[in-house]
Amino acid sequence: AALLWGAILLGCSCGPGPPSAGAAPLLTATYVLDDADGLGRQFDGIGAVSGGGATSRLLVNYQEPYRSQILDYLFKPNFGASLHMLKVEIGGDAQSTDGTEPSHMHYENDENYFRGYEWWLMKEAKKRNPKIKLIGLPWAFPGWIGKGENWPYDYPDVTAYYIVSWILGAKQYHDLDIDYIGIWNERAFSSKYIKLLRYTLDKRGLEQVRIIASDRLWEPISFVLLIDSELHGVVDVIGAHYPGTKTVQNALLTGKKLWSSEDYSTFNDEVGAGCWARILNQNYVNGNMTSTIAWNLVASYYEELPFGRCGLMTAQEPWSGHYKVEAPIWITAHTTQFTQPGWSYLQVDGHLEGGGSFVALTDGLGNLTIIIETMTHNHSQCIRPPLPNFSVTPQRATFYLKGSFYMVETLQVWHSRLGFESGNSSLFQRLHPLKVWRGRFSLDLDVDEVYTLTTLKTGQKCVCQEPPPPQPFPSNYKDDFNIRNPPFSEAPNFADQTGVFEYFVNASDPGDHVFTLRQVVVQRPITWVSDADQTISIIGNFQWVNMTVTCDIYIEKQRDGGVFIAGRVDNGGIYVRRTKGVFFWVFADGTYRVTHDLAGKEILMKGLSGVRDNAWHTLTLNIQGNSASGLLNGYPLWENVTVSKPSNGWAALGTRSFEFAQFDNFHVE
Repeated sequence: AALLWGAILLGCSCGPGPPSAGAAPLLTATYVLDDADGLGRQFDGIGAVSGGGATSRLLVNYQEPYRSQILDYLFKPNFGASLHMLKVEIGGDAQSTDGTEPSHMHYENDENYFRGYEWWLMKEAKKRNPKIKLIGLPWAFPGWIGKGENWPYDYPDVTAYYIVSWILGAKQYHDLDIDYIGIWNERAFSSKYIKLLRYTLDKRGLEQVRIIASDRLWEPISFVLLIDSELHGVVDVIGAHYPGTKTVQNALLTGKKLWSSEDYSTFNDEVGAGCWARILNQNYVNGNMTSTIAWNLVASYYEELPFGRCGLMTAQEPWSGHYKVEAPIWITAHTTQFTQPGWSYLQVDGHLEGGGSFVALTDGLGNLTIIIETMTHNHSQCIRPPLPNFSVTPQRATFYLKGSFYMVETLQVWHSRLGFESGNSSLFQRLHPLKVWRGRFSLDLDVDEVYTLTTLKTGQKCVCQEPPPPQPFPSNYKDDFNIRNPPFSEAPNFADQTGVFEYFVNASDPGDHVFTLRQVVVQRPITWVSDADQTISIIGNFQWVNMTVTCDIYIEKQRDGGVFIAGRVDNGGIYVRRTKGVFFWVFADGTYRVTHDLAGKEILMKGLSGVRDNAWHTLTLNIQGNSASGLLNGYPLWENVTVSKPSNGWAALGTRSFEFAQFDNFHVE
């Protein structure tokens, strides 16, 4: 009754779907599934990444019931994607693709395990699936760890202490057990550091936490593991990114678990679903990889940032409540709903004669799951690496079940067909069960299809009532940051692109500015990409042309401190350094500037403002057509500055350098 009531509350229902018909066979071939000679590798699960970076930024702002529905589609067993693993970024205060994520230690003497949204997300995942595996990986590190150098390995004991603190904080403050920890995303590894990390984990009673290395390519980590027996003893999993379903001989020789620890990263339309279907099978069939992890979990960031909509589903409109369950969710379900970490692959070749692939897995207790995909080349190209040509044709596949599977009499059938020509796909539909006759059955396979054949009867396709229709970002938006106990450390809809902007309680301010938004990163982090030299947080609608931005500002840094408000901001993410727009700056030395770029090099106007540090001032930027003007404390400071490009973009605020500064009463219209 409780379950039913929960479903009614969320407006979701589960069931099969209409059946669909097979196609005329051309080529025929037979395949044998047998466990008599033992099993293949142990399956470790299918997962997705939140972070790397700020990919779940907008998700937290959704109202109920929509936020819970999105989380159910991702994590709830036998509902939607039913993910086995969640990998999160260990925030490092630096740009890590689509934004910055805050660190648990901005400064050496600072610890806070309630910043950002990854703690919340891990708890929501665990709430739905207590067995989900959790993985942590840093993309960047706060600057103090490198003591001024852009490198995390000069003081490996400091870095190990920092990472282990995150794992301990997860347990102490959120009762979360981290299962796996990575080294440094897609950057160099240090054997000395990895050994020290293992030592530190063990010393703090975290023997159960496994180490993944090196979240980059198969080499040089595989080679180094073969020649360094001590390192071989402490690394549990070799994780490669975007391996193109292939592994290398050295990786196999290590005898380690092999994972595609980041993959997919593809626009989540039907081709993205085809990419995902193909690699979920072929990462094992071609590369012996026993886990595949998608970047990213859910596209909850402004779509015009880099790699827009490269998530398993899309939830980028908290202001409207609109979200979309994209095809990759149901492709995931074909594997995740009918397997569990700890199952084993059967020893089969896995290539279909007419193109495509299959995998077979068992729990060792008599259950069998077979997943078949027949994705064609042009309908399954991932964003990377380039995909060599291959052909797939309609075919009839006959399977012989032997060993302990000989007694199987019926298999449940789940089917997806990605409809490229018709434009109408049939996703994760339950068909009539398949009769197995004396250990034998046949199936007619068309192209661009996925089948799951399984002894399990637990699969479900759940559908919630339609979310609200899409709406653009509100054209009149205000935030006074007056919130005493905010549920998250960051204000809704602000997407930090360099630096970190947090709710702040200004205890010493007796007036109107007790609750503010404050930029808190005061030293350049150990970066993952080229962060800007300025800090910036963007907000709003990328299509905005004419706008008025108003904000109260407070410069904290004396002499050379400075802040800005901006409009028509055209870039962010990994491209933040090349951001253009219309930027209105004021500085602690009493001057102002209007620039065409975040870097502040292309000056359109400059002069004296009388602004000083440690005092509140109100800035207003008005952009209409090809003209911009600025007000200070309600009085015109500059006007009729010609602005031609960019023609549209977000609103933004930020600082001249990595410095403390505060913002209040933000308003964009």
